[in-house]
Amino acid sequence: MSTIVTAASGQLGRLVVEALLARGAAPESVVATSRDVSKLADLADRGVRTAELDYTRPDTVAAVIGAGDVVVLVSSDAVGQRVAQHAAVVDAAKAAGAARVVYTSAPKATTSALVLAPEHKATEEHLAASGVPATVLRNGWYTENYAGEVATARESGVVSASVGDGRVASASRRDYAEAAAVAALDDSTAGRVFELSGDHAWNWDELAEAVAGITGTPVRYESLTPEQHAERLRGAGLDEGTVGFVVALDGNIRDGLLAETSGDLRALIGRPTTPLVEGLRAASAE
Repeated sequence: MSTIVTAASGQLGRLVVEALLARGAAPESVVATSRDVSKLADLADRGVRTAELDYTRPDTVAAVIGAGDVVVLVSSDAVGQRVAQHAAVVDAAKAAGAARVVYTSAPKATTSALVLAPEHKATEEHLAASGVPATVLRNGWYTENYAGEVATARESGVVSASVGDGRVASASRRDYAEAAAVAALDDSTAGRVFELSGDHAWNWDELAEAVAGITGTPVRYESLTPEQHAERLRGAGLDEGTVGFVVALDGNIRDGLLAETSGDLRALIGRPTTPLVEGLRAASAE
C-alpha cells in the first residue's frame, strides 16, 4: 500500500509529504505527484517515489493509483474546473480499488453559502456516491492568505477590508498539512468529516496588531463598505470577476462563515494551532 499525494509540487501538497515523513512514513511508501515531476526532484533525492499526475489527463491519474492505496486528494486551484478534476481522481481510486481518499474540502461545504463551497460540495457528493471510503477534511482559511498585508501595511500603515466586525479562525498551511498526514496514516478516520480551523477567531483589529508587531510600525484597520472595496479593487486594476469574488468573500467573512473554532484541527494534530502572528511572520519571511 502506498500513500499518494496529489499536487505535491504545490504549497499544501509538498507540506503534506513533509508531514508524512515527519510522522514516520517510510519514504518509499509515499508517492508525490505533480503535472511537472521535475519539481519533485528534491523529494526523490530523499527516497520518496514521484510520478506524473495531471487532473486534466485521467490516464495519468489511473496510472498512479493502485489497489489498497490511500490517496490524499489536494483540491485543485482551478476554480470552475475543480469538480471534473477531482472526479477524475475519485473515479480512478474507485476503479483501482483504493483503500481510501482523503479530500481537502471547504468549511461546511454541503450547507455553507461560502462563495468557494459549491465545487467542494459537488466533489463531496461525487466521492460519497463512488463508494470509496473517505476522510473529508474541511479546511478553513489559511493564515498565509494574509501575508501580503504585511508588505502593504509596511508602506501604508493600513489593512483594508469590507469584513466589518467579521472574524476568521485561520491556521497555518503547515497545520492543515499535518492534519492531512495524520488522517492518511490513521484508518480510523475513514467515514469521518472534520471541520478544521484555528483555535482562535481573530478580527481585523487583531490582524492590524499582528502586522504591526511584524513590521514594527503602527498599523490600523480601515473598514470599507462593499461598494468602497469594489471601487478600490477596480482602481488597482482587478477585473470585474476578481472584484466580485473578493468582495463576496469579505461578505462571507462579515457573515461569520469562517469564524468557527471547532477544535477538530487541534485534536487531529495533537497540539495548538499556529497563532496568527507566528503564521504571518513565517509566511512573510519566505
